[in-house]
Amino acid sequence: MVTITTDGATQEVSIAAGSTVTQAFQSAGIVPGNLDRSEPPLYTVLKNGDTINLIRVQELFETEQLVIPFERQILRNETLPEGETRLVQAGVNGLEEVTYRRILEDKYEISKSRVKTVIINDSLPEIVMVGAQSSFTPLNTPGTIAYLAGGNAWIMEGSTANRRIVVSTGDLDGRIFKLSPNGEYLIFTRKSKKPAAEEINTLWVARVRNLEPKPIWLQAYNVIHFAEWIPGTNSVAYSTVEPRSTAPGWQANNDLYRVSLTGGSPRKMLEPNSGGVYGWWGMSFSYSGDGKLAYSRPDGIGLVDQDGGYLKPLLNITPLNTHSDWAWIPPITWGTDGKTLYYVTHAPAPAPITGEESPFFDLSAVSFNNTSTVTMIDSTGMFSYPTASPAKWDGKGQNYHVAYLQSIFIEQSETSRYRLMVMDRDGSNNRAIFPPLDENGIEPQTPVWAPNPLEGQSGGFIAIIHQRNLWLVDSGNGKAYQVTGDGLINAIDWK
Repeated sequence: MVTITTDGATQEVSIAAGSTVTQAFQSAGIVPGNLDRSEPPLYTVLKNGDTINLIRVQELFETEQLVIPFERQILRNETLPEGETRLVQAGVNGLEEVTYRRILEDKYEISKSRVKTVIINDSLPEIVMVGAQSSFTPLNTPGTIAYLAGGNAWIMEGSTANRRIVVSTGDLDGRIFKLSPNGEYLIFTRKSKKPAAEEINTLWVARVRNLEPKPIWLQAYNVIHFAEWIPGTNSVAYSTVEPRSTAPGWQANNDLYRVSLTGGSPRKMLEPNSGGVYGWWGMSFSYSGDGKLAYSRPDGIGLVDQDGGYLKPLLNITPLNTHSDWAWIPPITWGTDGKTLYYVTHAPAPAPITGEESPFFDLSAVSFNNTSTVTMIDSTGMFSYPTASPAKWDGKGQNYHVAYLQSIFIEQSETSRYRLMVMDRDGSNNRAIFPPLDENGIEPQTPVWAPNPLEGQSGGFIAIIHQRNLWLVDSGNGKAYQVTGDGLINAIDWK
């Protein structure tokens, strides 16, 4: 005889010797459910006088909608007087649908867990401008300056005093931030809302000439090293990576896609490939004004055959062994006439230092008139980032200058600060223009030329970031003008 308790009732059941709990339930006409739990377990052999407890287990799924509170973002704005505030964007709560799994034993809940979440509406942050008006004198400027501050995109048009926000989502990551050649559109990357191991970022475009631009997703994601406007088109080329949970957070595809602003899905221009030595880090590209496409990767530079979809190597470069989870990609840029490609090369070091360990880097150039290569400046540093100015008539023809960065500590250019330099296209008339020699240098970055000089200006403006503020430097006389003072700038472009 055994005693069985279930569903709030207790009964005694007579069973044969050697019966199990399962057989006892059968004798009592009790059918356990698939989730029900027995104490002792069903396979237990019983003896006279044992007690059995059958616990009814239920699994329930419930869905409810929850409000996602909006965040509040405060932006310092130098166009407003100190202390004045202005609401840029009203906050909007989001809505998510959450599915819970509930486990009940004898109608008492013992666990509740979230098993699925679906975002119905994203929340929008409340963005408030707070006045931080500075005493910097407004400057007249040609074209459109775009800058990234606090995760939002701003532009200046005609004067450094004329500023307005064009993308206020607060999630721009600064990896891609490029104006179209006519200054009408801006492409940029935004942090993904998914975990970084699933998706790093997404690529967007906004028409900044509109007073209230609406960002449009370009159906591209995981864009780390390269995205640029294709000359003479309304299309953008970009390269992608695959997210990884291990450092550096991705595995490069070393591919190339093209997507048009007029619609349609992205089209593949270059198949994924190994990328050579340290190809897991990735490669970068650069368009000339007439549409030629150069590539750069840790072990060399070359051209991309855009019709055939393959690489045409030009020069091998000794890759740098960083002994870390990053790789060095040689900076490259085209001369304004499209006939010269400037690049930074890894120079050899005296023995016994190996080529991959060398701390020396030179600024060089390859001419496509005669395919000759020449070293322009010795020991500039690994992050020299040359960039060419717009062409200017000098009485003999169209001429241009090249801005680049010079490391202050030549043999420690990985961690060194830099000085902004300007030289003629052939490497002559080389001079430092910013900052003064008695001040700290600037962080590695690509100098950005103004689209054209102002009337009466001795040289074109170069925009740079110094102490996370925007500065404009006259390339002719070296005069520097601080434009912002909030210390939030981390990307700029000028068209």
